[in-house]
Amino acid sequence: MSLDFVSATELDALDPTRVLGGACLGVAAPAVGASWPQQAVSMPLLDGTRSVWHEAWVSDAPVVSGESEGIRWSRSADGVLFGALALPEVGEGPADSTAALRHISELAYARIFRLLDAQGLPHLWRVWNYIPDINGAQAGLERYRQFNLGRGDAFERCARSVTEQVPAACALGVGGGPLSIAFMAGATPVVPIENPRQVSAYRYPDVYGPRSPTFSRAALAHLPGQALFFVSGTASIVGHETLHLGDVVAQTMESLNNVEAVLFEANRIARDGGFSLSDLVYRVYVRDAADAPAVTAAMRERLGAVEMLCVQADVCRSDLLVEVEAHGLRPR
Repeated sequence: MSLDFVSATELDALDPTRVLGGACLGVAAPAVGASWPQQAVSMPLLDGTRSVWHEAWVSDAPVVSGESEGIRWSRSADGVLFGALALPEVGEGPADSTAALRHISELAYARIFRLLDAQGLPHLWRVWNYIPDINGAQAGLERYRQFNLGRGDAFERCARSVTEQVPAACALGVGGGPLSIAFMAGATPVVPIENPRQVSAYRYPDVYGPRSPTFSRAALAHLPGQALFFVSGTASIVGHETLHLGDVVAQTMESLNNVEAVLFEANRIARDGGFSLSDLVYRVYVRDAADAPAVTAAMRERLGAVEMLCVQADVCRSDLLVEVEAHGLRPR
């Protein structure tokens, strides 16, 4: 498997029988289509050189595709599935619902789990969640906390663990549109990785909401001859508290300290070799577009010439100014 970054022209040239799925990010993203599952999210790109970013997970084996309850999905012959769905908050739940995001979050994850069970690939590896107005309030609760309630409800009702054996994930805020979720899953469980510098997200105290987030800090997945490493959305949090309030550069460096910590933990248990920071591909979310040059400079100073995309998005806590996620592939 490979992760390819392509232009719109190159996207059309990819062999659709080999593409599992991908992402299209940018202000024009929703208008760009593909013949495979694609998470299209409207968010400004901040590197100044392009308006749309395309990613494609390309399988070494042929794929088969389908649609189930609004989820477009493809699976490879070697047992990896990519899916994407988008659910609006209007029309999916009770008309008088005051907590629509909670309802559709539970609905979306329940659909995902039904699909994975039906395909015989029950193990969720990585999830990308994009939530409109993530820091806004709904029914007296921050919308991110409503999302956590719905996601956790679905995990429990579909007999999935909400601690320990949970996928890598991120949850970022966008200006509008539906709840957008993309995911990868497989026949074998991932190896969850936690960060010794942080309290596991699923064990956060209730000051952060009535239900803790359901994700691991990172995850290792093993394919025949290949290892995949997913780093969840990572921010300037030590223990469970935000550090460096108001200082975007310090928050960026602390986020990278946390990425390095989970990388070290993953390399301790990797079957055949490990990853380095320079092996990874990075997606960087910046709350204030004006901070992008400082964040990019800090990333380059620490990491060098890695593949990196910087986009504008809201982070799950209003005092967090930046979030970093990463992933890597290497032969075993």
